[in-house]
Amino acid sequence: MSEKTNANNRFQGKRILITGGTSGIGLAGARRILTEGGHVIITGRDESRQQALKQELPSAQVLINDAADPDTARQLASHITSPLDGIWFNAGYARIGALTDTTPDLFDQMMAVNVRAPFLQLSLLRHHLHAGSSIVLTSSSSVYEGNAATSVYAATKAALVAAARSWADELAPEGIRINTLIPVAIATDFRNFLPEQTRTEFEDSVVRDTPMRRIGTADEAAAVALFLLSDDASYMTGTQVFVDGGLLKH
Repeated sequence: MSEKTNANNRFQGKRILITGGTSGIGLAGARRILTEGGHVIITGRDESRQQALKQELPSAQVLINDAADPDTARQLASHITSPLDGIWFNAGYARIGALTDTTPDLFDQMMAVNVRAPFLQLSLLRHHLHAGSSIVLTSSSSVYEGNAATSVYAATKAALVAAARSWADELAPEGIRINTLIPVAIATDFRNFLPEQTRTEFEDSVVRDTPMRRIGTADEAAAVALFLLSDDASYMTGTQVFVDGGLLKH
């Protein structure tokens, strides 16, 4: 995809950091920010994807940063030397299983990536934000679905919803907004860890139960995240925005 300028230049001259931005909805958002005149800093942990994106998006800054690493926040902060107009905390990790399958390692890994990383990263990056900056957290519809196989993952994503409400209150006096994106099943490689049959059955069930009768696309979910990052959402903070095709009927 070329980096031509889009007629809609919402992000002209703006610097946006996207964690977990080397694939899926994060990458879709990064591409669109570039077409709208912005500069993006993308993090991921896959070096092959990093190299591919350096070729595809030469104006983007692509960093290797593993959200599971306890030192992830300090490492990321060391690369950020200029003010940020927005941060999209999109890095995520998921596994499924019954309650009896929960191990300390599985629990700690999901908590580290999905909860600890954004807490510590925001703590160290906060001073790079300014009045008018926006933060988006990617949560999940799993928080509301009550699926027996996703209890740990859902708990980590629910923690982000709660944190966003508290952070909205803390950051509002500084003119910084924070909102949560709640996507349902989106057509990305995020569920590739599942056996093919399990993944197909899950996606078929989503299509069956969703009023719009289809899976959402990465571009559709990213478009909502970018709305929240932009000045178009200047009077929104502490809220959740669902991208679910009507599934949850919230």
